[in-house]
Order: sequence, then structure tokens, then C-alpha cells
Amino acid sequence: MFRFITLCLSVFLYAQMPVATAQTFPNQKTGVWVAKDFRFHTGEVASSLNIGYTTLGNPAGEPVVILHGTTGTGLGMLNNAFGVELFGPGQPLDATKYFVVLPDSIGTGKSSKPSDGLRAKFPRYNYDDMVSAQYRLLNEGLNIKHVRMVLGNSMGGMQTWMWGIQHAGFMDILVPMAAMPSEMSGRNWMMRRLIIDSIRNDPEWMNGDYIKQPRSLQFASVFYAIGTNGGNQALQRQASTQEKADQLLNQRLSAPFAGDANDHLYQWDASRDYNPLNQIDKIKATLLAINSADDERNPPELNVMATALTKIPNARLLLIPASDQTAGHGTTGQAKWWKDAVGTLLQTAPRLQ
Repeated sequence: MFRFITLCLSVFLYAQMPVATAQTFPNQKTGVWVAKDFRFHTGEVASSLNIGYTTLGNPAGEPVVILHGTTGTGLGMLNNAFGVELFGPGQPLDATKYFVVLPDSIGTGKSSKPSDGLRAKFPRYNYDDMVSAQYRLLNEGLNIKHVRMVLGNSMGGMQTWMWGIQHAGFMDILVPMAAMPSEMSGRNWMMRRLIIDSIRNDPEWMNGDYIKQPRSLQFASVFYAIGTNGGNQALQRQASTQEKADQLLNQRLSAPFAGDANDHLYQWDASRDYNPLNQIDKIKATLLAINSADDERNPPELNVMATALTKIPNARLLLIPASDQTAGHGTTGQAKWWKDAVGTLLQTAPRLQ
């Protein structure tokens, strides 16, 4: 048995929208494609599911797919540190040459999410559902049957591993960043549980039917970010005294926070059953995994990558050394550290079609 639900009654939208914090790229557009009868892994079926996305460049250009991190959006990837370094003139993914697709994962941006109205009655989606929605957007909505590369960061990196397994012939190149192809576990999952439980145990959450945003959301989010992001050396440089540490913490706790508690809870919870390790031998694409040596969520000393990459015929790891200029888990969000390697890969990796 499955439950048939209605998530939206939207029509196809396609409009230009500039990025407030970064330059607008050639032919930059945002849109919403509506997937009909979308089946979640739970068996629930949405009569219509909004899938938001941003595109850059000429649709006739060679397509590449860029996947964002938890609670982020495709549009958010166009910031100066990532988008300008990657999609700007003369850069490896110059938007005048490539057709760049940046989907909004289920639960974020213009895609369907709990805050649209269903709140805690929204289907409890996972990464499989997110990848399924991304594939339907590309295959049905944009009529793209093959892409040169899928590149994702953090949550998008985990989804990139899944793309290589579930749609092995769809891309030539896979670049999972700030992610490992192993079970969600250890500090990474325990810290996510603390966000989830902090929200659920907050009396202001009211089983998802809150009147105002629960105060626990911002506190738990700041706690998680400090514990699992930023890099030890960089954080020490910014907070080298108790006074500076207090100033930095107070600044983050008092900063405007626009997130929705149900949306964030669902996003972090979606990683609960991520575990592609036993299937990565299905990957056919050339794979470049990019991690940083100071990544708090994916510490290299666990030796996951060395074992995993032996199962993939054409795969290697780029490990960015730690310094006071890197940012721990956030290092890969700065394209300057790895864009040249990706540019070389785009020129040399064999084509599967």
C-alpha cells in the first residue's frame, strides 16, 4: 500500500533571476519543473513534485550537473568562492561553453519542501529520492540524456557517489567532494542527530506545527557548524583568544537566520540511510574524489577512501593539505583549491557515449 499525496499544484516556471551575492552568468535562468506522480522510497506518491533548478549557458552546450550541500540551493553555488572561480570567463566550466545545471534538492530552494504546507506530514525523503528527482528533471524536464560531468559538494558529494551507481552510463566524469562512500555513522551522524533531536525535543516545535521558528534551530545549527566545519587551524586563526572566540560565537548566534525548522530537520535526517560502499563497483565513469585533510566530517585517517577507490577502475583521490587558509569541511566550497584538476579532467577523461 502507498499513500497518494498532493505536494503542489504548480505549473512550469522559467524565469531569469540574478544572484544577489555574485555576478550573473551568461544566459542564467531559474526554473521549476513539475514531476508528475513522483514515487518516494517510502511508497508514497506525490501527484506533483516541484523541482527547482538554475541553468547557465547555452542549452546546446555540453551539459554538466552541479549538486549543492545540505540546506543549500543550486543558486547558492554561484557565490564568488565557488561559482565565479568555476563558471566565470576562462574558468574550467566557463558558462559560455558548457550548459550548467544546478538542481535544488527536494526540501530546499524552489523544490517541494515541508514548509510549503504539509509541514511534518511531508514524506520522509532520503538521498535516493533526491537523486531520483534530479534524474527526472534532467531526463524528462530538460531532455538531457547524457552529461559530461556530475560534480557535488558535501551532501551533493554523497549524491554524486549515488549517481555513479544508479545511473552509471549517464555521465563521463564523477567528482564527489567533501564526501565518502561509506555509511553515515560516527561523529558525522551523531552530530546530525543532535540537530534533529534538538528541534524535535524543543517544546516550541509542537510536532512540526509551530507558530514561530523554534529557537533550538539556530543554536543547534551553529553548534554543528562549529563542531564539523571551518578547520582547526583556520578557526584558531579567527578565534586566537577567548575574547575573539566569544565575539565570533556571539556573532553567529545573533546573525539573521532564515531557515525553517521542519525543512532543516528533514534535510539532516535525509542522510540517515546513506551507505553506497557495497555498490561502488558499479561505477563506470572516471572518478576524481576531492577531500581536504582537515575535513571534520570525513577525516582521512579513517582510511575509507583508500579502500573504496580500489574498487573503481579509473578513480583517484585529490587530498587538499590542511593549512590556516583551508576551512575544514568547507574547503571544497572554495574552487581555487581544485579547479585546475577538474579542468584537466574535463579535457582528458574518455567519453562513455
